[in-house]
Amino acid sequence: MALSLRFYGVFVVLLVSLLLSKASSTSHHEHHHQLKSLHFALFQHETINRTGYIVVNGVGGAGISQTTTPFGTVFVFQDPMTVTANRSSKVVGMAQGTSVTSSLDGLQSISVAKITLRLKHHSGSVSIVGGTHNVKPSDHPVVGGTGDFLFVQGYVTSSPVNLKGLTVVYKIEFHLYWPPYATQGS
Repeated sequence: MALSLRFYGVFVVLLVSLLLSKASSTSHHEHHHQLKSLHFALFQHETINRTGYIVVNGVGGAGISQTTTPFGTVFVFQDPMTVTANRSSKVVGMAQGTSVTSSLDGLQSISVAKITLRLKHHSGSVSIVGGTHNVKPSDHPVVGGTGDFLFVQGYVTSSPVNLKGLTVVYKIEFHLYWPPYATQGS
């Protein structure tokens, strides 16, 4: 009888432990589905020899045009970010960075940028890095942030809107997510 009571006691303890661990892992899993996120789009306006400059000429491949630069070209930019594709719309950010042409056809580059944002409810910067295709949409992972974007994760999609003339326009779509530890105080 004492042995069966002891067995029963151990069984109850194990069952309760199992139920408690299952309950805590379930609530943790559900928490991931409720991540704080922010999705929006802005427009980057890059004007050749005004907000964007070639600082090192490339060595070969394609020539310089609105969509191509020679292989190895180093380009720097400080471009305004607006709420619409119209350059005279409200400026809410600034994209600063550099790119190096990394394909012989002159259409692809490795890009690094810090995008400083002054939105209605958020301000700070988002840092991105990745491969850019000059005439097709490109996804860039978010590698860091400051201010309200501290610890942010996600990606930014850059898509050409207007590639004609001295000023080229890109639509920049932000897909930002904050991990649970970054939003506990908010």
